[in-house]
Amino acid sequence: MAVEARTMEHARAHGYPVPAVDEISDDGVDLVMERVDGPSMFVALSRRPWTVRDQGGVLAELHQQLHEIPAPDWVGDAPCGGGDHLLHLDLHPLNVILTANGPVVIDWPNARRGDPNTDVALTWVLLAAGGTPTGHVEGAVVRRGRALLIEGLLAPFELADVTAQLAGVVEWKVTDPHMSAAELQAMRSLARAQT
Repeated sequence: MAVEARTMEHARAHGYPVPAVDEISDDGVDLVMERVDGPSMFVALSRRPWTVRDQGGVLAELHQQLHEIPAPDWVGDAPCGGGDHLLHLDLHPLNVILTANGPVVIDWPNARRGDPNTDVALTWVLLAAGGTPTGHVEGAVVRRGRALLIEGLLAPFELADVTAQLAGVVEWKVTDPHMSAAELQAMRSLARAQT
């Protein structure tokens, strides 16, 4: 957690919205951060689904702001796509807290250096591969909402550059033991559909 705390402080020093690190234990196991009040973007979307495309735009802005920050020496390289920008590699609605003062990004253990398009591609993959309710109507509503969220995310980026990173991102992410079989299939389908 020492590296995570240091990375958060680096991002914060560059004006990025992250919680302040209050304390880290000598052994680097315990991390105490500033309290951040507000719902996650995921919860906010469940309460106000009509804001879904706008929230995709918020995700895009958070990516753009983050990728203006040079990566510090202590973070490793992203698993695909070279570059020297700071990447979060887990920037999705569960890791964005919507506070009264604006969005705050949490959960930084995956931060690396690399190509900003890798980070955006990974968010795309995570949004596209999430589970869908089994009911016909519920599933259709979630799929439409997800499409609008992704549309908002991708709008300001050069789609060809982000798409070029999809295969590498999926190849890396399918090795994650926390992904379900359905999520893995959705990731592979997305990569195939965009080639």
